[in-house]
Amino acid sequence: MPFVHIELVAGRSQDAIKKMVQDVTNAVVENTGAPAEHVHVIVNEMEKNRYGVAGVLKSDED
Repeated sequence: MPFVHIELVAGRSQDAIKKMVQDVTNAVVENTGAPAEHVHVIVNEMEKNRYGVAGVLKSDED
């Protein structure tokens, strides 16, 4: 059974997350032949003050 882990900076709407999970599930089903009920999509959201690029927190970019 496929597991898909997605890491995102927090801030997207519930509807956007729901659509993404549906689209990812459909892509895994299409490309692996796994039944949709076996596809697990795990979404982890990070706050901007807990994620940095090149030594700069994303919260400091705003």
